[in-house]
Amino acid sequence: MDYIDSPDFYEPDADFRIYDDAPDIQKPDVAWYRPLMDDLTPGSRHQTTKQTGTVLLTAEEERVLFLQYNYARHRVSELQKEIGSSGPTDEQAQELLRWYRTAVQYREQIAETNLALVLAMAKRTRMSEVDFADLVSEGNMALLRSVDKFDCGRGFKFSTYACRAILKAFSRQGMKLSKYRQRFPTDFDPALEKSNHLETTRRTHEEECAEEVKHIVLNNEADLTKVEQTVIHHRFGLGAKPGTQPLTLEQVGQIIGVTKERVRQIQNKALEKVRLFLEETAAPPSERGEDDPLHLSPN
Repeated sequence: MDYIDSPDFYEPDADFRIYDDAPDIQKPDVAWYRPLMDDLTPGSRHQTTKQTGTVLLTAEEERVLFLQYNYARHRVSELQKEIGSSGPTDEQAQELLRWYRTAVQYREQIAETNLALVLAMAKRTRMSEVDFADLVSEGNMALLRSVDKFDCGRGFKFSTYACRAILKAFSRQGMKLSKYRQRFPTDFDPALEKSNHLETTRRTHEEECAEEVKHIVLNNEADLTKVEQTVIHHRFGLGAKPGTQPLTLEQVGQIIGVTKERVRQIQNKALEKVRLFLEETAAPPSERGEDDPLHLSPN
């Protein structure tokens, strides 16, 4: 286990000096720390500033905490060297676990005391392309790394060191996302994942129906008169060369020698005949009267 060394670890009665003779330091209350929930509620920028459980440590209190944390890690490291490749005895295992739990306890206390730094830095450097939750998560990880690497013997405040580390982590996160955006410029689009089966089926059905109507008109299965056939052919471009535009009512009227209103009437009557023919052919045989021996043709 790595640790930040200090001359205090090698003085006589180091355990007593670092733990028993040290002043008690108030532990923070982190019940207020709900950054993601608060960030989604109205007025969240003011809610997270009311941190009643935040503890402000003096430089001496910080030094005491970091000495206690690093001394516990120092003892774990020394026990690991003492045990070596052979298995630990019961006494060594219990002592190893005791010092490890002590190190974890002080690491958590230091990190929880400085959680407000992460929120302050995240709000100060809010990036539009980076999600706030990712920003806070990256800041928390940077805070834990800072706790592991901070040397209290240099005389600096931990907040000075941690803030730089957190901002650097934010910068790395932004650069990482920018490179990702350059490689993958298109975001996930749910519309691209949606099936077009219904649209394809509907379009295919319409095309088949149009072909069926065209077949009926071209083969005159609906018993259209010659005038009606002429109107339908010219009005809808049936049998014409590809690219030929259908004629207007007035143009068709000039061909057959009637007014455009009369052409509209002829067209509607012809389309009604086609519709009735389609309904009759689509109906079951019993409805068409084919199974009825008394059925008489209208003709």
